Amino acid sequence: MKKILVTGAGGFIGGHLIKELLNREYKIRATDIKPLDDWYQCFDEVENISLDMALKDNCFKAAEGMDDVINMACNMGGMGFIENNKALCMLSVLVNTHMLMACKYFNIKRYFFSSSACAYNTDLQKNSKITGLKESDAYPAMPEDGYGWEKLFGERMCRHFFEDYGLDVKVARYHNIYGPNGTYDGGREKAPAALCRKIINSNLNNEKIIDVWGNGEQTRSFLYIDDCVDATLKLFDSEHHGPINIGSEEQVSINEMIEKIEKISNNQVKKNYQLDKPQGVMGRNSDNTLIRSLLNWEPKFTLYQGLEKTYNWILSDMKKKHNQ
Repeated sequence: MKKILVTGAGGFIGGHLIKELLNREYKIRATDIKPLDDWYQCFDEVENISLDMALKDNCFKAAEGMDDVINMACNMGGMGFIENNKALCMLSVLVNTHMLMACKYFNIKRYFFSSSACAYNTDLQKNSKITGLKESDAYPAMPEDGYGWEKLFGERMCRHFFEDYGLDVKVARYHNIYGPNGTYDGGREKAPAALCRKIINSNLNNEKIIDVWGNGEQTRSFLYIDDCVDATLKLFDSEHHGPINIGSEEQVSINEMIEKIEKISNNQVKKNYQLDKPQGVMGRNSDNTLIRSLLNWEPKFTLYQGLEKTYNWILSDMKKKHNQ
């Protein structure tokens, strides 16, 4: 039975990954900086530990005795969080640095680093009708300030640990992952969850207006969590190292995504555009040519299908909390 360490295990993607790894009969050690009660998903059959992985000693403690490491730990959130917490996001470089050192020391077989589409050159993302971003488009470097620079630097660290020490690194650039069992309020939520929450609230409170950051014309592609887990483990089990896009090519504007959620909720709303709020780049989309070629992978869920599942989960959770 392979032993695997998953850091950031109390987070959104980390929890879903562990669920699938359990199905594959891994023996799992899971760490997250949050107290166990605050983990989005927590599994009894896993060795769950609350640890700050920015600290070198904790990385060495967690990696000892493991075969593989999936590093999902970092400070991140939606655009509102990363634009207002650049220094905090940059400090996540300590997690990757110390984890790589621990992997080298303990001769870890495989190491996965979760990077982000925020690593891409922002000069290429000023048009809402952007074509898909290819992996080579990260250079010349001009990533999202703070969070994007941390991710790009982390990718380079992984590359050099592969070149200098032979560590089998896997690097994925995630494009806006969403789905159930994640955050939908509090400031770290991303657009799909935030908009689902706002439209649910407008319905529950009989208010037909929601706040929208920006003019709603900014575009993105969004990948449902089940597709993300599938692609992540395909890359992890492959001979390839990346960086490689894990995302969808179904590009939509924020206004178009609101229309989809309105249809799901059977609730139409007016939009209060807030032009002073963080908006990020004007357009971002994934080019999946490389992952399609190397891993024969395609997303299974459309945005509408994923939003429907996400909306229904958030609605159920909000009603549950309201009745407590």
